[in-house]
Amino acid sequence: MGEGLDVPPLPVTASAAERAARYELVASAIKAVLAGEDDWVAAMATVACLLHEAFEYFHWTGFYQAGTPGKDTLVIGPYQGHMGCLRIPYNRGVCGAAARTRSTQPVPNVSQFPGYIACASSTQSEVVVPVLGPSVPGSHDAGQGRLLLAVLDVDSDHPAAFTEVDKQYLEELCAWLGQQVYR
Repeated sequence: MGEGLDVPPLPVTASAAERAARYELVASAIKAVLAGEDDWVAAMATVACLLHEAFEYFHWTGFYQAGTPGKDTLVIGPYQGHMGCLRIPYNRGVCGAAARTRSTQPVPNVSQFPGYIACASSTQSEVVVPVLGPSVPGSHDAGQGRLLLAVLDVDSDHPAAFTEVDKQYLEELCAWLGQQVYR
């Protein structure tokens, strides 16, 4: 299957219901394309591509993979958009915060985020969602005790582009990706 979505990109002005319907369509397409796929890079590339083409306000859509254990650095993975930062330490930027805390980081105004890393000067808002794999043996903390595989980073050139609907559906998609695809 080499086709993308056959719909125009959804604008930033879309209602919550329109956003939810689009995410349902995209999630269904992603799951259909990735049925039986076990390659982690192919899965991330597919997710980045289909999300990026579905929403006009997604100006950079991609993954930063967890780097070498103990190094606390994210490494660029598959993405759509302009050139991304190649490496991001866990102690810097929105992606680093998501990796460090293993929690979603919605940022309506990136200029107000402490330690923000400007990979593109046009970015005004961002949402970063951790992709967590299986639980680490012996851990009781559901977030910190799970293996960090990557973070999904979505940037927009629109201020406050991401709503609670975006956050919810991106979290659901990343949870599915971490549990179903990465084995």
